[in-house]
Amino acid sequence: MSQSAVAVPSPEVAVPTIPLRELAPWAIFFGLLGLIVIFFVSADQGVFSLPSGNAVHEWVHDGRHLLGYPCH
Repeated sequence: MSQSAVAVPSPEVAVPTIPLRELAPWAIFFGLLGLIVIFFVSADQGVFSLPSGNAVHEWVHDGRHLLGYPCH
């Protein structure tokens, strides 16, 4: 007993396009957020440190080494 293969048409999927005008504010927001994160990871506990103490340095210590920033 053989079964014949029946071709079932697949439905077309519409891929939504996102206009650059709607994407730009989000890209800028996340870009600035990324720069702030890089600043806190790379800033030494000195002049640029907003909170006092070593809290920020200890939180991002391994990230500093991963990115190649000297901290010792």
